[in-house]
Amino acid sequence: MQTADAIKVLSALAQESRLGIFRLLIEQGPEGLPVGVIGERLGLPSATLSFHLKELLHAGLVTSRQSGRFIYYAPVIAAVNGLVGYLTENCCAGSGDSCAPVAKRTTAARPRVKHHVVKTLG
Repeated sequence: MQTADAIKVLSALAQESRLGIFRLLIEQGPEGLPVGVIGERLGLPSATLSFHLKELLHAGLVTSRQSGRFIYYAPVIAAVNGLVGYLTENCCAGSGDSCAPVAKRTTAARPRVKHHVVKTLG
């Protein structure tokens, strides 16, 4: 990855809605999600969602495909791997040591929060 490409990717992710969209798509995996589902899950209006998806497409972070009446968006895993590689390619070079790879975070390590509705008498 070149510096200009890294800047484009980082710029696309440096916005709350786009980062949320991308993280949702990464969770979903290569099959992606239809636009309507993305909007529902993140509470984004269609016009706003369309704008952010266009920015992610332009940065090469997502792909789109038509399936029947639906347009699906999916993450480009290679783009993220390329960015991580670019950011860490010279890791510890100045010290002469080699850097150990970052351990994968498992879903078990991330606690899930459940929200409960409490009814009050009144």
